Amino acid sequence: MKTRVILVGIGGATCSGKTTLAKHLRRILPNSVIVHQDDFAPPQELIPVHPVYGVQDWDRAEGAIDWPRMVKALDEVKRTGEIPPEHISHDHLNEQKDVPIDDGVYQRWKTYFEKVDQEHRAKGEEVKWVMVDGFLLYWHPEVVDKLDVRVFLRVPHDVLKQRRHERHGYHTAVQSDPEGSLWRDPPNYWEQIVWPAYVEAHQGILENGDVEHGKSNGKVPGLILLEGLELSMSDMVDRVCGVLEGVSGGGGGNGSA
Repeated sequence: MKTRVILVGIGGATCSGKTTLAKHLRRILPNSVIVHQDDFAPPQELIPVHPVYGVQDWDRAEGAIDWPRMVKALDEVKRTGEIPPEHISHDHLNEQKDVPIDDGVYQRWKTYFEKVDQEHRAKGEEVKWVMVDGFLLYWHPEVVDKLDVRVFLRVPHDVLKQRRHERHGYHTAVQSDPEGSLWRDPPNYWEQIVWPAYVEAHQGILENGDVEHGKSNGKVPGLILLEGLELSMSDMVDRVCGVLEGVSGGGGGNGSA
């Protein structure tokens, strides 16, 4: 049976809801997995120290991700639809806030994509869905090029800051250690490190460099911009599934309401 792998990028700032969205899509889509960009962070001892503030900088794009390792992993995922066996994820260790969606949205799209899956199998093709979620997903051109669908969640600065401060830390990727290591923000880390790095990494893909209000400037082709405070999680799931409906090439039986 022929395999077709579809990579769905879910990008956005820290605490924007991107991982929650990716997990709802995984529940809906048959043969689906999630690749978390956070798991491609270098070991803690290799994270660069900010030249001004003297603390480790986990957020500036150049040093926050082991880009060659991520590109190589996405190549393998794109080819096989499977996460490389040597890859270790630490997402399950992180604090997860439950954001439920409307059951009607869930059931409608789950039924639709199960039907699409059956149609493809009847033609000798297996479709595999891979959600790739990340806070720097649209910075590296080789990563952008590998994504078949590109979604970006935008949430205002003040809301992101509040959510970040309410978190108790992050388990960072140490590939040799299933438990990872726990990172807690030092004082003023949001203002001095996180937000400036987010602006620097994303101003190039939005009109006038405006990360709060700018539209996509086309640098990331087909970027789907979701305003996280204007849409409920159910709305976002519905919107993205509507896009995936077109990508999947299913037959009759529209999943849209």
